[in-house]
Amino acid sequence: MPGKDPFDEGAGSLLHQPKAVWATAGASVVAFMGIGLVDPILPSIAKGLEATPSQVSLLFTSYFLITAMAMLVTGFVSSRIGGRKTLLLGLALVVVFAALSGTSSSVGELVGFRAGWGLGNALFVSTALAVIVGAAAGGSAAAILLYESALGLGMACGPLVGALLGNASWRYPFFGTAVLMAIGFLCITAFLKEQPRPAKKTSLLDPVKALGHGGLASVATSAFFYNYSFFTILAFTPFVLDMTPYRSGAVFFAWGLLLAVFSVLVAPRLQARFGSLKVVGGSLVLLAVDLLVLGYGDHTAAIVCTILSGAFIGMNNTVYTELALGVSDAPRPVASAGYNFVRWFAAAAAPFLAPKIEEWSDVHIPFVVAAATAVIGALVVRVRRTALTHEAEELEPRHATEDGVSAFAG
Repeated sequence: MPGKDPFDEGAGSLLHQPKAVWATAGASVVAFMGIGLVDPILPSIAKGLEATPSQVSLLFTSYFLITAMAMLVTGFVSSRIGGRKTLLLGLALVVVFAALSGTSSSVGELVGFRAGWGLGNALFVSTALAVIVGAAAGGSAAAILLYESALGLGMACGPLVGALLGNASWRYPFFGTAVLMAIGFLCITAFLKEQPRPAKKTSLLDPVKALGHGGLASVATSAFFYNYSFFTILAFTPFVLDMTPYRSGAVFFAWGLLLAVFSVLVAPRLQARFGSLKVVGGSLVLLAVDLLVLGYGDHTAAIVCTILSGAFIGMNNTVYTELALGVSDAPRPVASAGYNFVRWFAAAAAPFLAPKIEEWSDVHIPFVVAAATAVIGALVVRVRRTALTHEAEELEPRHATEDGVSAFAG
C-alpha cells in the first residue's frame, strides 16, 4: 500500500541481512562520505596549496563532471562484466585516486586526482543499490531503506571525518578514505558473490535516448536547477562560514543528519499526504528562502540556515529520484542514468561559478543566484506537472523506500 511506513513490521528483517549486504552497505557509507569529506577542510586546502577559493572548489567540479559523464558508462560496464566486478573496479579506482589526492603538491594535481575518484565513485554507487537489492533478505523495501540509510550516514559522517583528520593535516582525510575503501574492497571480495547479469546489455546511448520522454526530461531539467542550489551550499558555504575544521565539520554533520532523517523518514510521509509534486515544489521554495537568509543574515543565521538546508535537500533527493524512476517506461537503471547525467552537470558548475560570482560581485549574490535556480526548479515542476504525472503517481505516490533508487545512484 502506498504510504506504508518503512519502519513498520514489514521491514522487520532490515537488520537481519547476509554478510554480502552489510559489506556493500558499509562500503556505500564510505563512498558517500567522499562527497562531503572535503567540506570542512576546503579553507585548509586553499591555505596549504596556496590556492584561491574558486581553484579549490574545482575539487567538486572535476569530481562531479566526471561523475556525470560516467553515468553513460556505468550501465554499459555492469551489464557486461557484472555487478560484483563493477563494484570492485569502482572501489579500486577510489582507493588509488584518494591516496594520490593525499600526495598532491598542487591544486591542479588534486583536482585531477579527484576526477579519477569521481569515476570510481560513479561506478560503485550506481551499482551498489542493485547489488544490495539482489542479495538482501526481506524484499526490496528493506534493501532500499538500508541503502538510503547508508547514504544519509555517509553524507553526515563525511564532514565529521574530514574535520577530525583534517585538523592535523588536510592530507589525512584522503589517506583515511583510501584505507576505508580498501577494507570495503576486501569485504566485498570475501562476502559478495557475483549477481545475475541483465538479460539485455545496456548501450552507451540508452540513457540519452530515455531523455526523449517529456516527463523524464522535465524531472532532469528541474533537478539540474535544484542541484545548482544544493552544491552552492555544499561547496561555497564553508568559505563563507570561515570556521575551524572542527566547527565546520560539526555544522555539516548536523546538516547531514537532517538530510538523512528527512530523506528516509519525513519525505515518504509527506508524499503520502500531499503527493510528490507538491512536496518537491514546496521544498524548493523553502530552500530558496533559506538560501536568501543564509546569504544576507549574520554568521549565526548562516550556520542555522546551512544546517536547516539539509532538511529540504533530503526531501528533494528522495522525491526527485522517485519521479525520475516512475515518470517514464524506461528501465529504472537507464532512466536513473539519464536523469543523473543531466543533473550532475549542475553539481559540477555550482562549485566553480559560486566563487567566481563572488569575485565579480559580492558574497551575497551567489546565494541569490542559488535561490533563483531553486525557484526555477519549482516552476519547471509546476509548468510540467501534467508530464510529470504517470498513472497518477503524484497523487498516490510510491515511496523511495518501496521502488526508488538513491538520489546518488546511477
